[in-house]
Parts: sequence; structure tokens; C-alpha cells
Amino acid sequence: MKKKYFILLAFLSVFVNAQINRFFYEYKFIPDSDNKEEVKKEMMILDIQKNGSDYYYSHDKFFTDSTSKADIQKQISSGNGIINVKKRVNRPGQIHKVTKDYPDFKTYFFTSINADRYKIKEDKKPEWTIFPDTQKIGEYHTQKAVMSYGGRDWIAWFSSDIPFQDGPYKFCGLPGLIVKIEDTTGSHIMTLVGNKMIKNPSEEKENRIPDNVRILGLGGKDVEITKDQYKKVWKAYVNDPAKEMREMRMKNGGDSNAKAPFLIFRTLDGNEISDPDKVLKEVEGRIKNWFQKNNNPMEPDLIK
Repeated sequence: MKKKYFILLAFLSVFVNAQINRFFYEYKFIPDSDNKEEVKKEMMILDIQKNGSDYYYSHDKFFTDSTSKADIQKQISSGNGIINVKKRVNRPGQIHKVTKDYPDFKTYFFTSINADRYKIKEDKKPEWTIFPDTQKIGEYHTQKAVMSYGGRDWIAWFSSDIPFQDGPYKFCGLPGLIVKIEDTTGSHIMTLVGNKMIKNPSEEKENRIPDNVRILGLGGKDVEITKDQYKKVWKAYVNDPAKEMREMRMKNGGDSNAKAPFLIFRTLDGNEISDPDKVLKEVEGRIKNWFQKNNNPMEPDLIK
């Protein structure tokens, strides 16, 4: 017999000495729906904190951004007005992060487009249908639940042995931690692969870039917008991905011979480009190529 559960359920947890419950999820995904043989993997982290909230993000992006910020900060300190983008040649895999605040599971999705960062409030509560089906996944005894969300149908396996009504990405509200969740096409699969207790993650401070320096999602502040507003911003970006860089150039005088700050870029074959017109052309071509090869998002309704 199927039962419908509407969040919320009581949050049960014991935290000792301000430690954090950190869960590691292997995220397997097919970025290109026209090339289903190419399956990528990325390690994602879910930190459940002492105040009853969580923080979900890419392990790889956290450390890549930290390295990039340290390098860019060093270049800014040099005072020559030129920033050489060395390691951020390709768009990273998972650029988003998600936060949830208990006990009402208020959820925010954080992402960036070019140098702009956005904070989007989730306006729907997850409504699950729980089934009696069980299976063992790794060391965990789990039970099945399903729901439709974001333009996909999802199957989750949760374990009531882990007393958190939480899970990866925006998924939450089941009577136990989600151990595995996948969409019915098999394009997106998140599986719990490990966990540990750590000290407060605020101690793992990121290198900061001044707020007036805007570089492809590094630095700056999060602008809170609605889903509908984000869809409009995304559509404008798809139609003209290099618009912001052209505007930055015009603010710096628009003269390719000027000494105003701009970017030094590297092509895929390692050649360095400093001419602003060529940089813009290279960036625009790279982004459009990324769109073609990443047409199978986890939440298609967010960019329709």
C-alpha cells in the first residue's frame, strides 16, 4: 500500500563539540543526451551542521575555486592590471551549491552565469510517495520512494537508520537520509559512498576576491532572484554568451591597445591570446560548444 508523505518530519540528530556530519555522494551523470555512452562522475559533499541546516556542493569545485582565487588574488596584488586565466579554461562540472535550513527545509539554489552569482529560492516542497520495497545499498538497509521534480521522475532509496530527513541536491523530507536517488532515464544518479565527522567547515576558509573584481563567477555577491527571473537571465545568456565580457571591455575604454585590465586567455592547444577581439571570439565559441555538449541538465524546468 502506497502512502503519501508531505514534508516535514521531525529532525533528529545529535551533534557533539560543534562537529559536522559530512556525507560523500558519487554523482554520475550523462551531460549530452545525444551521447549516452559518455558518463561523467563527480564527488559531491553534503554537510549537515549543528544548527540544523545543510550545505551541498562539489568537492572538486571547492578546491579548484580556492586554487584559482589564490592565483587571481596574487595577480591582483601585483598591480599590473592584467589577469591571466590559467586553469579555468573549461566550465567546471557542477558549479552549483544548495543550502537547506531546518526545521522548515527552506531551500536555496546558488549558481553563477559569467561573473554574476545568483541565489534562487525553491518554491515547491517535495511530495514523496513511499513504497514498501526495500533493498540493501552498501551497508545500509533502504526503502523506496518516488516523486516528480524539476521536469524529471525520481526514484529514491532512503535509510531510517540514518536520522536525517535529508539528501543530496534539493532532495529532502523522507524519514531517513537518502542513500541513493536517480531519475528514471538513468541520466543522473547520486549514491552515498562515505561519511565522516569534521570540525566546523567555516574553518576551511576560501580565498576572497575583492567585490569589485568580477571574473567568471569568482568573487562578487549573490543576487537573490526568483525562478522566473533566473530563466530570463539564462535565456539571455544562451542567446549572447559573450555580452558581459563585451560590456566589461567597453567600460575599460574599448581600445584593444589600451592598458585597461582585460583577460589573457589560453586556447585548447595552449596558445596564449591577449587581443580582446580574439579573446571574446574564443570565449563565445567555447561556451556555445559547452551548450551543445551539456544539454541534459538535472533540473530541465529551471532553464526552460
